[in-house]
Amino acid sequence: MTEDKMGAVTGVSGSGPAFVLLAMEAMIDAGVELGLTRAVARDLAVQTFRGTAGLALEPGSHPTLLREAVTSPGGTTAAGLAALEEHGVRAGIAAAVRATYARNAALGA
Repeated sequence: MTEDKMGAVTGVSGSGPAFVLLAMEAMIDAGVELGLTRAVARDLAVQTFRGTAGLALEPGSHPTLLREAVTSPGGTTAAGLAALEEHGVRAGIAAAVRATYARNAALGA
C-alpha cells in the first residue's frame, strides 16, 4: 500500500474492528432484550460474523451479492435491513471511516 493511502487504510482496517465490534455489541444487546441469555446472544453474534466473513473471503464473492442472496423480498431479513437503512447505519459507518481518516490526517500520520 502506498503512503498516500494509509489514512484510508486506517479508516477501513485500522479502526474497522471497533466498528464491527460495535455492531456485534448491538446485536448481542438486542438478543438479550428479546430474551436470549448474554452468552447465547454472544455466541450467535460471533458465529454470524465469523461465518459471514468466511463467505466474503470466498473467491468471486461480493458483499452486495451475498447480502442480496440471503434477503428474501418481504421477509424478516428485508425488514431488518430496512430498519438499518431507516436509522442511517450505512451512512453512520461511512461517516466513522471518514472521521477516522480526518483524525489520522490531523495527527499528521
